[in-house]
Amino acid sequence: MKVQNIHDVDKFFEVIDKCKGKVELVTGEGDRLNLKSKLSQYVSMAKIFSDGTIAELEIIAYEPEDITKLVNFMMGN
Repeated sequence: MKVQNIHDVDKFFEVIDKCKGKVELVTGEGDRLNLKSKLSQYVSMAKIFSDGTIAELEIIAYEPEDITKLVNFMMGN
C-alpha cells in the first residue's frame, strides 16, 4: 500500500506500534525494513523526510486489522 502526505510522523509511528503483525517499509531498491523496530523508524525518518512531512511511502502490512488501522490513520491525516 502506498501512503502519502504524512504530516504527523509521530502519530504515524504510534499507529505502526499498535499494529499486531509485521509492518514493513519497502525502499526504492526493494529492501524491506521492519517499521515496528525503533531503529528502522529512526533510519526511515532520517532518510525519507527532511521537512517534517513524508511525501510517499510504500508499506506492507500483513494483518487485515493492521491495514484497517493504517487506512483509518490516512483518512484522518
